[in-house]
Amino acid sequence: MDRRSLIKHAGVAGVLAAGVAPAVHAQATIRWRLASSFPKALDTIFGAADVFAKSVNDMSGGKFTISVHPGGELMPAFGVVDGVQQGTVEIAHTAPYYFHGKDETFAIGTAIPFGLNSRQLTAWFYDGNGMKLMREFYDQYNIVNFPGGNTGSQMGGWYRKEIKGLADIKGMKMRIGGFAGRVLERMGGVPQNIPGGEIYQALERGTIDATEWVGPYDDEKLGFQKVAQNYYYPGWWEGGAQLDFYINKAAYNGLSAEYKAIVEAAASHAHTTMQAMYDARNPAALKRLVAAGAKVLPFPRAVMDEAFKQSMGLYEELNAKNANWKKVYADYANFRRDQNLWFRFTEARFDSYMQAAKL
Repeated sequence: MDRRSLIKHAGVAGVLAAGVAPAVHAQATIRWRLASSFPKALDTIFGAADVFAKSVNDMSGGKFTISVHPGGELMPAFGVVDGVQQGTVEIAHTAPYYFHGKDETFAIGTAIPFGLNSRQLTAWFYDGNGMKLMREFYDQYNIVNFPGGNTGSQMGGWYRKEIKGLADIKGMKMRIGGFAGRVLERMGGVPQNIPGGEIYQALERGTIDATEWVGPYDDEKLGFQKVAQNYYYPGWWEGGAQLDFYINKAAYNGLSAEYKAIVEAAASHAHTTMQAMYDARNPAALKRLVAAGAKVLPFPRAVMDEAFKQSMGLYEELNAKNANWKKVYADYANFRRDQNLWFRFTEARFDSYMQAAKL
């Protein structure tokens, strides 16, 4: 029996049992460019794009390659949505909330103040309605999205002066990511949207009074502790900040089914890997920051309460004027309510006990 006849009659199981490999469908060689919004020095948040590109290359046997470019190399860090939408690049890796100025609904794809934590957001995307709703929204921008990492809950940032009450927020110029600036503004602060690679200089010169980025591991690399030693928590605006891979719709639709599956698997791998890196590296970095003189402080309850009040007020206003927001947020809010009910009985109680235990 010749090889073609064997494959025809035996099926895959029979072929493998006979020691003959089935024919592999020929795939075209594809080369994409990925524009990141992040500096290369941040091996956690930028590194997720490297993890993704390597996985695509490995799973395709080197036939599907993606070159990864840091923010500013191919286009400005905050220009990547336009780049993908217009087909200047095939793919970007970014934080959706950077683009809330286009439509506030972008922010839901990353984090909104007093929103879902990282596990809850992943659950909403992968097993709730999150992916479906955000795909429908991004279709207006010629984009197909995949979750591409999560930082986990973030710190509340670095402040040149202590925050003792609401009066200290008034007039404070703060670099704050995306949508949270809307809430800070309602509290009397002055939000600034500055790319990660430019924050240190602004803080050092006094152009801004405070900044937030992610957490200890990244913050230590950026050196914020050298110019502002008051390190506050929690980052109430980022209970679990998700990154996304944005793919040009035509480029994605041009992929074979096999390559689409590879992209999906690689994105999921990068998504998981990013948070693992942050969770593993943040504890030691926090110890080093404290040893270097950082003062780790909780936000006063009055600040948290006012931030919550202003956040909920903003969401109600957006429900009344932004149809995209209203559609997505309604489902998000219902999911958040049920998740907090569940986590109250499991994660929260377990975590609070373990954190109080003498280990």
